[in-house]
Amino acid sequence: MQNRTFFQEIKKNKVLYFMAVPGMLVTLLMSYIPMSGIVLAFKNYRYDLGILGSPWAANYGFDNFRFFFISGTGFRVTMNTILYNLMNMAVSQTLAIVVALLLCEITRKWFKKITQSVIFLPYFISWTVVGAFVYNIFDSKKGWFNQMIVALGGKPVDIYLIPWAWVLIICFFNAWKWVGYGSVIYIAAISGIDVQCYEAADLDGASVSQKIRYITLPGIKNTIVIILLLNLGRILRGDFQMFYQIVGNNGQLFRATDVIDTFVFRSLINSGDLAMTAAAAFYQSFFCFAIIVSVNAIIKRFEPDYALF
Repeated sequence: MQNRTFFQEIKKNKVLYFMAVPGMLVTLLMSYIPMSGIVLAFKNYRYDLGILGSPWAANYGFDNFRFFFISGTGFRVTMNTILYNLMNMAVSQTLAIVVALLLCEITRKWFKKITQSVIFLPYFISWTVVGAFVYNIFDSKKGWFNQMIVALGGKPVDIYLIPWAWVLIICFFNAWKWVGYGSVIYIAAISGIDVQCYEAADLDGASVSQKIRYITLPGIKNTIVIILLLNLGRILRGDFQMFYQIVGNNGQLFRATDVIDTFVFRSLINSGDLAMTAAAAFYQSFFCFAIIVSVNAIIKRFEPDYALF
């Protein structure tokens, strides 16, 4: 009976399923089939033997993971990745909500459209271009930052020798690039709130802050939780383009700015050890999956309507 129901569903919506076939094939070819390469993380890879022919690593195949942490780098890049993502998530999402609330309060449509377009524009700028901006701003000799300091009578400062400053710089440019994109999502969520709720609040004499507190924020709570879950699901995935283009190969900043993605990339380029880099990437993916499942289970227990699955 279940088989007949399934085929009846296919027959009924065959056009829709046919349209979905290209997307399903791309996902299969680009996401699922390459997952077979996970086995590389548990082997001592040799180019002449290939993935299947290479011998297994020692300690039941976990020697590559052991090296990743014994080197002292694993814990540091993991903590950097988590802390950067938490900081960027808190700053970017908070600013996105604030910007969405402010834009929704603007009554003049032309000003609202121009403001929203200007805020959204950085999303389309490549991190390569942003990296050039950062270099031109903070270059120790010709950067705008040092030129301003000298013009004010101070001494030039080489920001590239101050690791902690780059924590703030990375957080700022991440927010600058993503706040506009995030605000669009929240504006769409706010637009879905019943207008009659605001009309009733106006009749009761509610202020703007009261309407935001008691109507708008509860109305977009579901969207906030879903975005939080999606961001937590990639908390161990740093934005490789952002870190690599802004920081580059400056060894002075590695301890403060190195994340798992940049570490894996440099390890592969410098050592060519595919097995160790595959182990680091597998470790990253596994814990991303574990975190999103755990957080979703916690949310589902207290607020089932807000869970992803």
